[in-house]
Amino acid sequence: MTSWYYVQGSERVGPVEESDLKALILQGVLGDDSYVWRKGFENWQRMGEVGELESLFGSSGIPAPLDEIPAMNDDQSFDWSAVNRSKRLFTIRIGLDRGTDEVEYGPYSLEELKRAYDEKRINGKTFLFAPGMNEWMFLADIPIYQDVFEDMPPVIDEIDRRQTPRRPFVARMLFHNNADVFEGTCRDISLGGLQVLASNLPVKLGEKITLNVHPDNSGHSFTASGQVVRILEGSQGFSLRFENLGDDANSAIYSYISGGK
Repeated sequence: MTSWYYVQGSERVGPVEESDLKALILQGVLGDDSYVWRKGFENWQRMGEVGELESLFGSSGIPAPLDEIPAMNDDQSFDWSAVNRSKRLFTIRIGLDRGTDEVEYGPYSLEELKRAYDEKRINGKTFLFAPGMNEWMFLADIPIYQDVFEDMPPVIDEIDRRQTPRRPFVARMLFHNNADVFEGTCRDISLGGLQVLASNLPVKLGEKITLNVHPDNSGHSFTASGQVVRILEGSQGFSLRFENLGDDANSAIYSYISGGK
């Protein structure tokens, strides 16, 4: 495996792997005019002139930095009429629906949720969320409930409605080609890492991932990078261990998990 060195400021940094260079590009630390060196080079070279590193910059030459990834829009609405019922979009939160501790699972398709409903594993009080929705919502409140579940939606008591959880962290991610943006719902968030729930993401064990994360309000938004330490069963997401978490990210995560606004 090739070891690389790069120049940051006036310092020589390294050795690092190619995947580390990619993460540094996504973070805006390195660009195509940054100098790199490896064994076999006569001198330092600009990254944009190193043919074997072209794939790190995508087809446009320079990958989009995190602040150029499309931001989450709190005013966006979820188009229920256009939902592909076989596509795994939905994270569910059980607990209130059965009087137990709250746990999140997913993502699931509407077809899978219908089977779970028929088997009485979820019900109208199960919370539901998908990227594009503004908040968690009761299954009973989705506008296509009767059409999907072939049943009349139950009435949700006002006391239960007051327990609606905050909107979860939603992550936007850049992967291999630095062009496609993927979106997933985050859970089990701590200062050490998190899990991202999304179906069939192009992620591999050990890969370095950079996230642009937007939770229930902009005060908790942050960017972070880390290593994939686990692929969830059924390719329904991954666990990420943070690396070099910045002060802003630390503050945002701590505020969120401690209940701050």
